[in-house]
Amino acid sequence: MTPPPPATVILSPHFDDAVLSLAGLIPQLPGPVTVVTVYGGEPASHHPVSWWDSVCGFSTAREAYRARRAEDARACELLGVESVVLDHPDGPYIDGAELTAIDGCLAELAPETQLLIPVATNQSDHQKVRDRALTVLGKLGRPLPLVYADLPYTGHLDEWGSPEADDALSRSYLYGLAYQDLTSRHELRLTHDLTLTDDQWALKRDAVLCYGSQLAALAADHGMVTARTGPLRAERVWTLGPGAGPGAGSTGGIGSS
Repeated sequence: MTPPPPATVILSPHFDDAVLSLAGLIPQLPGPVTVVTVYGGEPASHHPVSWWDSVCGFSTAREAYRARRAEDARACELLGVESVVLDHPDGPYIDGAELTAIDGCLAELAPETQLLIPVATNQSDHQKVRDRALTVLGKLGRPLPLVYADLPYTGHLDEWGSPEADDALSRSYLYGLAYQDLTSRHELRLTHDLTLTDDQWALKRDAVLCYGSQLAALAADHGMVTARTGPLRAERVWTLGPGAGPGAGSTGGIGSS
């Protein structure tokens, strides 16, 4: 039997971004849910191991790739979502190619499919995914997507998990520049504002722990990343709408949890 087409597709730049950012919300999204990892291709053999992969304990780029793909498969199975992997290698191994695999992926989506893309906080690979998706959707004449706050990056705001989070993003030069970039061109209206319950957190924690190869390095950069009160405790998604030029963005909206 042919499986039903996805009702929700999440563009995840890397093998952990969708889970870090949305694992609590995923069970509430229209199903079936598919996570599409954009930087999901195997590195070419000539690449030396990247600094990040070396810090995570790997000796070669391909060793890191195979471990990460297996980790992601376990996390997606735990959350009950399908996994699709595009053939672009991770940023350090990509050889300057454009993210053309996104084009075909988005062209195949049913018109009613709900698409989520990252806001792209403090991560250049995330910004490339966001901008390519928006360009392709525009060319295809498709509706604008939802955008989700990338975690743990956005979660370092002092106001994270509070009603003041959007106002803080609109002012912050540390964590809000990607949000400000989008609101200069689009209207962002809050759609999901989720502070995880203990049960939701337990499921998310289990999914995040699947990515064990990166947790020590993430903690070095992001502190207590797996703490109950840490940057993963709340999740945020906005509806992206057409804007009327600089300053047109709105931080008002409908909250749900």
